[in-house]
Amino acid sequence: MMSTIQSSSTHQNAIPTTSTVGIVPDKYRGAVVEDLQLPPAFALPSMERVSRVIELAYDRDFSHIPVLDRNRKPLGYVEVSKLKQLWESGKADPTDSVSKYMTRFKRSVDSHPYSLVTPLTELNELEDFLKDNIFALVTDSERKFVLAVATMHDLENFVTRRG
Repeated sequence: MMSTIQSSSTHQNAIPTTSTVGIVPDKYRGAVVEDLQLPPAFALPSMERVSRVIELAYDRDFSHIPVLDRNRKPLGYVEVSKLKQLWESGKADPTDSVSKYMTRFKRSVDSHPYSLVTPLTELNELEDFLKDNIFALVTDSERKFVLAVATMHDLENFVTRRG
């Protein structure tokens, strides 16, 4: 919202200058993912048992957990509530590996280009990404390591903290 101070009636019909028209304040003030101060990522190996995944997820209150291959490369993620439903309905064996029930990341460059989110990614970019995704994996620039997981909730908390 733009407000102006009017000192006399001659300024009542003043036209705003181009420097004030169309400018949307940056709610993140140039901040980057690193400024969110996210906890280190919690990820699971693809061979982890379903029972252990559910136990770990509820201990840490996670709803989605990244799943990694033996080289720590992200393969996909497990949606904990969905996995728990499958287990409770008898459709998931507690001794099965989590890879059987995970959602795989789409690697097709044509239909779903990979969006690199690093500690230096601007929060405006992260917000755009999260409009179409549940969470973002924060990786190093070579995508070798998952450093953190960012959600829209993290962005909302950041804005609230900064005032």
